Amino acid sequence: YLQDWSGCAGGQPLAILRPRSTDELSRMLAICHAHGQAVVPQGGLTGLVGGAVPAGGEVVVSLERMNRIERIDVDSGTVIVEAGAILQTVQEACRDAGALLAVDLGARGSCQVGGNVSTNAGGNRVIRYGNTRDLVLGLEVVLADGTVLSMLNQMVKNNAGMDLKHLFIGSEGVLGIVTRVVFKLQPLPRGVSTAVVALQDYPAALRFLRHAQQSLSGQVSAFEIMWNNYLVTAVDAGKLRAPLDTSYPVYVLIDMHCGQPETDAGRFEAMLEQAIEAGWILDGAVAQSVAEAESFWAIRDGVAEVLRDYAPTLNFDVSVPIAHIGDCAARIRENLDRDWPALKALFFGHVGDGNLHVVVCKVPADHDSLMRIEEAVYSVVRTHGGSISAEHGIGTLKRDWLHYSRSEAELALMWALKQTLDPKKILNPGKML
Repeated sequence: YLQDWSGCAGGQPLAILRPRSTDELSRMLAICHAHGQAVVPQGGLTGLVGGAVPAGGEVVVSLERMNRIERIDVDSGTVIVEAGAILQTVQEACRDAGALLAVDLGARGSCQVGGNVSTNAGGNRVIRYGNTRDLVLGLEVVLADGTVLSMLNQMVKNNAGMDLKHLFIGSEGVLGIVTRVVFKLQPLPRGVSTAVVALQDYPAALRFLRHAQQSLSGQVSAFEIMWNNYLVTAVDAGKLRAPLDTSYPVYVLIDMHCGQPETDAGRFEAMLEQAIEAGWILDGAVAQSVAEAESFWAIRDGVAEVLRDYAPTLNFDVSVPIAHIGDCAARIRENLDRDWPALKALFFGHVGDGNLHVVVCKVPADHDSLMRIEEAVYSVVRTHGGSISAEHGIGTLKRDWLHYSRSEAELALMWALKQTLDPKKILNPGKML
């Protein structure tokens, strides 16, 4: 309960509370509110920005016991689940029922859905299905004083007043604690076609993306880019087999969720052949089995082993308009090479939603160097009008940089909302704002 995956070490909390129900949590918060006691809500602790880490003296509220999957309704395309449920557990239950929960990220085996909602998690399928926000129909939330907001809407269309759930999606527990979620489900794909391809540069990857989306009529469900140094490092750290020669500048992992595997696989391969003929793809490998597709994904998801072998690292999760990702990556690399030529920086990301990840390896420990490295990255993002956090949130690690992506007026409104919903400022103090 003292740290998350960011490595931020926390202080000693006053107590750990583990409610079994919304009613128990409501009574806990009412007591804390009456005494002005700070509260830190926790999910699966897979966050990378210190957003669920206690500083010391707070009460930690873990949702781990509130983990029931209450109802899967395939006909309505919804699942109602408690916030402490593990994402992968919910995914598998929905799959067994014949439906797809499209929220998906590398931490699926540990993260909790309440944390996914509270950070508006992104992940691998955003290009087709959207962020977590796009897949949430309704919420139940407990406010700082114990008030329960029951907004468990199960309809796609509902314009009966303001849609208050969006206040809490992505707010990192500073406005209220999510206790139950209504997710929108998708039809379960009957098949998946997956390939890894090599390209000369980012412009070629962008042309390939447009070609794939047009040729496959919106069925592209993942389009993951890996620059050479990331792929080589991930293969080595994970002791994996590279599907292609490792000398190419850029690689893309692409897959397509399809409804007619027999014919759609042919469409997928025809799309790749056209891209090769156009000169965008230099080489490629199409997965011939589920196991081979999983081996392709193991490279893209191999960042955990990279972080283990090259610690300490600085991990950046930024977004810029899709057309600018290539220039953004090049300028960040130039800044880092100029001032820290000995540091290794790895680049990868989700091209279809403008999300670029940068891992700077074996960084110096002194605060001044860390701040200068962050400035080297975030200054480039700022010039592109981008976001310092595409999908990881703000927490404590990015709080000092939030003004690079948000105006003074926006920050003032965030504080006003905080004052209205949590006037004693007991919920997740020191996080985000």
